[in-house]
Amino acid sequence: MPTTETRRLNPVVLWGIVLAVIVLLVMGIRSFTRDTVEVRVAAVNHQNLLSTVSTNGRVEPVEYFQAHAPAAGVVAKIYVEVGQKVRTGDLLVKMDDADPAARLASATSALSSAELNQQNINRNGSQEERLALAADLSHAETRQRQAQTDLAALRQLQQKGAASPAEVVSAEQRLQEATSALQSIQQRGTARYSAGDLKRAQAQLADAKAGVAAARSSYAAANIRSPLNGSVYSIPVSTYDFVPAGEDLMDVADLNRLLVRAYFDEPEIGKLAVGQAVKIVWDAKPNQTWHGHISRAPTTVITYGTRNVGECIITVDDAKGDLLPNTNVTVTVTTSQRFNVLSVPREALHAEGGDFVFRVVNGKLVRTPVQVGVVNLTRVEITGGLTEKDTVALNATSNRDLSNGLAVKIVE
Repeated sequence: MPTTETRRLNPVVLWGIVLAVIVLLVMGIRSFTRDTVEVRVAAVNHQNLLSTVSTNGRVEPVEYFQAHAPAAGVVAKIYVEVGQKVRTGDLLVKMDDADPAARLASATSALSSAELNQQNINRNGSQEERLALAADLSHAETRQRQAQTDLAALRQLQQKGAASPAEVVSAEQRLQEATSALQSIQQRGTARYSAGDLKRAQAQLADAKAGVAAARSSYAAANIRSPLNGSVYSIPVSTYDFVPAGEDLMDVADLNRLLVRAYFDEPEIGKLAVGQAVKIVWDAKPNQTWHGHISRAPTTVITYGTRNVGECIITVDDAKGDLLPNTNVTVTVTTSQRFNVLSVPREALHAEGGDFVFRVVNGKLVRTPVQVGVVNLTRVEITGGLTEKDTVALNATSNRDLSNGLAVKIVE
């Protein structure tokens, strides 16, 4: 009988077929039994959006007075206390004024001498000199008249032959001498001092006046008064302390008029503008907030430590003596604000290849392009692409990447 030979499959091929069937079965099972991805979502709604920029700043008085020691000396008396309100002209502190008083007395004496000298020049001499000059003038006039009388008498006698020519010549000489002496005295009475003498006296008088003014200023500076209405907020010295010239004695300011000097990093200064609202917080009073506005925006970029910053001046609008000078505060500037605009949380926005969000529609994600307006730290204004009825996905609870068409389940 003829025999039939059975053909066997190669074992390698057989195992390959088995593995392929298993993979297909697993993929099929997963496709039918796959769980939906759990995601957190947010509703699209209308809100007010504020964009802010924060930094630190230092409080300074708008108008203040810092009393300094006019010269090295002893603090004789302090008339006020820290926190006390003062008015313009109130005496604050007194320095030992013995030395300034002595200098003022000496300068006053020098001024009196210079003034007297100027008066003497203007009047052509002192009173004693003028009296002596008047007596000399009277005596010279008498001598001249006597010489004239004698000459006239001798000339008459000469005509009668009773006087010689020599006697007449001698009388004429005496008259000339008397006249010359009278003219000299008269000249002394009208031009006693030269123009140089007058200029020198005027210079001495001006110097003496300047000396008195300086001495009076030094004496007045020893009694320091407030030049403004305000409050005393610092007294770093005590009575009987010896202080060097220029030492800070007291600080006075109007604590209702304050400013904050703040420094913003270079990328942020383009958002700042005069008039923008500012919130001010001081860590020492965490439950209290002050408000202000930008009165001077940065005009240049400077190096501040390791930062490139712009200096900004902020006027405090509601200071009532409760915010102290030289304190460090945190300022938050509102750079823009939009009211009742459509918005979504910032984490819902994606920007790969253009701005878009994932809407949740019938249990699946739908990639939806959107138009974006104002963006702050937490929310994004949507100007197109969504309505208030939409719901957008934020992220998956399993950190799985979101994608278009992904089946999802909403969780709180």
